[in-house]
Amino acid sequence: MSANEKKNVPNALPAGHRFNEFEIKEVIGGGGFGIVYRAWDHLLERTIAIKEYLPVSLVSRDEHLTITLRGERYQKLFTAGLNSFIQEARLLARFNHPGLLHVLRFWEENGTAYMGTLYYSGMTLKEWQLSSPETITDAWIRQLLPPLFGAIDTIHQAGYLHRDISLDNIQIQDNQLPVLLDFGSARKTIGNLSDQTEIMLKPGYAPIEQYSEESDSDQGPWTDIYALGAVLHTLVTGDPPPVSVVRCIEDRYQPLTQLRPEGFSLPLLNAIDRALAMKPQDRPQSVDEFAALIALPVSTVEELVSSVTKVAEESPVSEPQPQPQPQPQLTIAPASASAEYASLRHHKLAKPLAIAAGVAVLALVGLLFAFSSSDNPSAPEPSAAADNSADSAAPAATIAPAKSQAIATVYLKLTSGETLRLNGRPVEAKPNTSGYASLNLPAGQYTIEVQAGEKVHSQRLDIDKPGTWLINPGS
Repeated sequence: MSANEKKNVPNALPAGHRFNEFEIKEVIGGGGFGIVYRAWDHLLERTIAIKEYLPVSLVSRDEHLTITLRGERYQKLFTAGLNSFIQEARLLARFNHPGLLHVLRFWEENGTAYMGTLYYSGMTLKEWQLSSPETITDAWIRQLLPPLFGAIDTIHQAGYLHRDISLDNIQIQDNQLPVLLDFGSARKTIGNLSDQTEIMLKPGYAPIEQYSEESDSDQGPWTDIYALGAVLHTLVTGDPPPVSVVRCIEDRYQPLTQLRPEGFSLPLLNAIDRALAMKPQDRPQSVDEFAALIALPVSTVEELVSSVTKVAEESPVSEPQPQPQPQPQLTIAPASASAEYASLRHHKLAKPLAIAAGVAVLALVGLLFAFSSSDNPSAPEPSAAADNSADSAAPAATIAPAKSQAIATVYLKLTSGETLRLNGRPVEAKPNTSGYASLNLPAGQYTIEVQAGEKVHSQRLDIDKPGTWLINPGS
């Protein structure tokens, strides 16, 4: 979205409008069902994003900035969409994964509802493809996928589906880590009730089972995997695959393994073809199975980790600076593509918004190990770094040690005043605005200790393969 388009979003709240400590600075996105603002949190002195539920076909904004219906007949649709928006905010608030939208607050005002989230700088995959298609290579995609796999699998393991994965719903931050954005629940609810499937589903990305009114029992992880396959197909070829309902009549999908686009490996092309199978049972049935098809070699993982670079820190209280141009290489510390996601074979899941009482999600990018107080001074010494950028939504990757090659990135919660020790040795690490510090570690056995005052929490970690871990010694 250009600067002019941002300023011309209809019905947007004006700059300077206040929600208690939150002050709106500008519009950063807008569509038929909501508006996204960049706002300043005066209490915590940080930039956040605020999403407003505003379906323009059903409501408008009066001179008092209150939402008013365009007609009484729209009341049912507006209320149903509003309830879905609220439920989505509550669902997202349960997750704590750097690859998922992090909800900070939720409130109702002006006759509608608002969702306050972390501010994610950068651009969507759709914008990236349009601005820098030459950077989208096999290696680029392989670096993008592991954290994205982790985010999607976290949703699946909690018993939900996303059902709205597409290029414009994946954000590439300035630190190059991907974030899977919202579920589009209000849009889908209004589309269902108004019998307007065209506003509910994104052609090319939705599998055939999403077009059926009685298909909930047929949907599962394979439904999101089809959409992810469509995302990858679009990145590789420049175009999404044919619409699934059209493929039911005449399937003109051309397998990428036959087209063999230059520069892309056969395992990746084969995985995309498998993900885009028309029959759900012919697709990979879990993120783990899909990742295994791509067969990311260990040597490639080590090479990528060793070439990771730091992301420049920004002032914690300054306004966001102009976004840098996309670089040709991502700086992601990749996770193991096949070994670190729990299998979820043929498991039928509930709807994304069917909130189950008592669900508490601990998002794991890799393996969470049992606590231990033992020590191992013989393990290699790591490098440590922190990303304390005010706008960063996830920990930045760090430079691997020169002596021994790092194969794993470890993220851990660390609050101000806490100190970190690795195998008994102090390690300098500062938490970013999300509260995470990061370590790059070679293979070995580690005892990680977090000390807060007189209390010491420790956790044992055995690293014997490439991967990414999210740990919490202080829990």
